[in-house]
Amino acid sequence: MVRNISKLERQKGIKEYILKDPFLSDKKLAELFNFSVQTIRLDRLEMGIPEMRKRIVQVAKDTSSSDKVKSLSKEEIVGELIDLELGKNAIAILKTTKDMVFNKTGIVRSHYIFSLADSLAISIIDAEVALTGVARLSYKKPVYAGQTLVAKARIARNKGNKYLVSVHVKTDQKEVFTGKLVIFTVDNNLKKEKN
Repeated sequence: MVRNISKLERQKGIKEYILKDPFLSDKKLAELFNFSVQTIRLDRLEMGIPEMRKRIVQVAKDTSSSDKVKSLSKEEIVGELIDLELGKNAIAILKTTKDMVFNKTGIVRSHYIFSLADSLAISIIDAEVALTGVARLSYKKPVYAGQTLVAKARIARNKGNKYLVSVHVKTDQKEVFTGKLVIFTVDNNLKKEKN
């Protein structure tokens, strides 16, 4: 956008962008509108729009996405599921803490990031039983305690009982992890017969 738009036009644009994507930071909005972060922050405050973290929490409260999940129980989902379109895509967030890190480096252990991605990938499968069969993972940048991870997953392909799920995890708008997971569905009757 161009810097010579009026304040009202800028504020209208900010509001529209945030409605489309509540995860936009003030920094990203500043880049989109070619204004300073402080100007964007003042506009947002003037319009009564909360900061990004508060917006994310509100979205999570407004949606009960975990109630739609068939393949996992609510307690088995790592992070907080904030959006789910069963059979298509989902979004989850995870606030990292000090107990998730290596003491020596302060870097979040990789299994927490994978668990977020894996449970998100399984949660979008429209089946009673879904398991990860194959995973191709790429850790891009280290994550530190206190950072909020935003994971997005979508079904890229489906053939029979196999689903290729693509997962991208970001923090502060920067990608820290990508994964392609092959999720298999299992006939629930076969599972019961083996018990």
